[in-house]
Amino acid sequence: MSIVLHTWNTPNGRKISVALEEMNLAYTVKTVNIMKGEQFSPDFLRISPNNKIPAIVDSDGPEGRSTSIFESGAILLYLGEKTGRFLPDSLRDRIPVLEWLMWQMGGFGPMPGQVHHFRTVESEVDRKYGLKRYSEETSRLYGVLDRRLAKVEFVAGELSVADFAILGWAWRHERHQISLNQYPNVKRWYETLWARPGVQRGFAVKLDDAS
Repeated sequence: MSIVLHTWNTPNGRKISVALEEMNLAYTVKTVNIMKGEQFSPDFLRISPNNKIPAIVDSDGPEGRSTSIFESGAILLYLGEKTGRFLPDSLRDRIPVLEWLMWQMGGFGPMPGQVHHFRTVESEVDRKYGLKRYSEETSRLYGVLDRRLAKVEFVAGELSVADFAILGWAWRHERHQISLNQYPNVKRWYETLWARPGVQRGFAVKLDDAS
């Protein structure tokens, strides 16, 4: 029995491949080519009604029943609960994990994602406005993260699913037009995570159809 990861090579997809590797869970990848609209197929919509990757199907879910989960944050929490890893048992210790996971889901993802979008807009007027707005907010978020990491080794103190979520997007910092040299604590955190074999495997696994 193994988990099937339905995904594509994106920051949100990499969050889950990293978590699966770090948790030593058996899984297979089923690519969903979002460039060809495969996320709108009826089979995929049955497990991800919002037509977004990633989604997983765990044949050994709760009570031994096959279970599907969509939304990367929900998947990370599910995997943490399933394995008892990277998600604290006590509510007090879990609070910062939830806070920083929601911080990523609500900001450090949607905002740099808009930077990605506006960099490709053809209209100079539209591109200039969008890039300024979302680049400034992305820089602010990197600053928030840097100040947090000045106080702790990982965002919730101990390594957690929140780090995997944030790393998926920090991975694209160059595309965000961000130099990590401006954020030394983020840079230290980023390099620490990238030194982990599980993280390296999570980014090495093939998540697209490229040869």
